[in-house]
Amino acid sequence: MKERPLSAVSPNQSQDLAWLLRGLGEEVPVIRGSVLLSSDGMLKASDGFDRATAEQFAALASGLFSIARSAGTKFDGSNDVRQVVAELKESQLFIAWAGFNSVLAVLARADADPAVVGFEMARLIKSVRPFLDTAARPAAATGRADRTS
Repeated sequence: MKERPLSAVSPNQSQDLAWLLRGLGEEVPVIRGSVLLSSDGMLKASDGFDRATAEQFAALASGLFSIARSAGTKFDGSNDVRQVVAELKESQLFIAWAGFNSVLAVLARADADPAVVGFEMARLIKSVRPFLDTAARPAAATGRADRTS
């Protein structure tokens, strides 16, 4: 069995969530890698990618998820997004809402069955949703009151 590189960051959790992603990859071997991220693109956990690639994938997934939310607001009357799927030449990309301020993104091989990948992602999210939530970031102080012109 191929060794899958692992990188994990959990800024709002004391638990390391990478094991969940590793389990998903073991359950669905066509998955090349996955990341759990905050909705603003901060990497929380990853499996199958080195750190730099995981961070790039998280940023890309955040952008695509945000575009889908904007499309939903404009054309569907809601910014609730269940899943974004992109078919690439050699891969399939799945991005799903994973809880409060959290998104799960998975990169699978081109021959993956999208129904299986989507089902397993949904099953993972449903089974551990409270642990996937990302706390809202505190608003940053602007410091404008302290400045003089």
